[in-house]
Amino acid sequence: MAAAAAGAIAAGSGAAQTSEARIDAHHHMWRYNAKEYDWIEGDPTLAKDFLLPQLREVAKSAGITGFVSVQARTITEETGFLLDLAAKEPLIKGVVGWVPLTEAGVNKTLEKFAGNKKLKGMRHVLQGEPDDYCLRPDFNNGVRALLKAGLRYDVLIKEQQLPNAIKFVDMHPKMTFILDHIAKPKIKDHIVSPWKENMKELAKRQNVYCKMSGMITEADHKKWTPKDLEPYVMGTLEAFTPKRIMFGSDWPVELQAAPTYKKWFDTISGLLGKLSAAEKQRIFSGTATEAYGL
Repeated sequence: MAAAAAGAIAAGSGAAQTSEARIDAHHHMWRYNAKEYDWIEGDPTLAKDFLLPQLREVAKSAGITGFVSVQARTITEETGFLLDLAAKEPLIKGVVGWVPLTEAGVNKTLEKFAGNKKLKGMRHVLQGEPDDYCLRPDFNNGVRALLKAGLRYDVLIKEQQLPNAIKFVDMHPKMTFILDHIAKPKIKDHIVSPWKENMKELAKRQNVYCKMSGMITEADHKKWTPKDLEPYVMGTLEAFTPKRIMFGSDWPVELQAAPTYKKWFDTISGLLGKLSAAEKQRIFSGTATEAYGL
């Protein structure tokens, strides 16, 4: 795959597909208030509502036919909020929510959502936790509860957390994991190692998929170019291959580093421009459909 990946990197713009499905496997929605979204810290780009009208607008701009909505608050109510929106909007094909995985009563919490076909997985924001948080027994008991409930787990980490994430994944060989934002490498500083080597090691686990998302917010927000992203696109392709890579936007967070949703879509489409039609289909719809059971 390494040679194929090398040929795939072609900076530019344009749609990756013209008539087939396009799934954005990672976006957020919120009704903004400063207390519940304290991580936004008053950023004027994000400190506003992003709801169904805005979602439909960005879908139209890039020909997106489906979305996976991902939690942005660490409260159980976030899961219900996203599922309520999904019930109203056919564009939302799946939801990744939040439940308190470290609590003994997590099974009962999960039962509240049993039977909702649009609930596909859960996520806890590990990037803000100690590097070994994912190895805690109570946290792993919660992940086992997700498996029992037929759900997946989204792994949001920074690149220095990859070694412990590998140990974590090895504890759950039957669980489906989806790695968010290619593990947030140090793109702004143009540092590739040891991220690249750790990604290759993680990718040896066939139950792990990877979202090609969130990259431009790890770059210089004002000065990034597609060339800055090439080593990380290359490294992800070499590690996971298109079979286990899916497109995601991280909208609206990506607006911190791009003027529009379509800017990111065109950027990643250009970087993947020389992949075969079948490989593009996997990245832009097939992988997400398989991994999340859309």
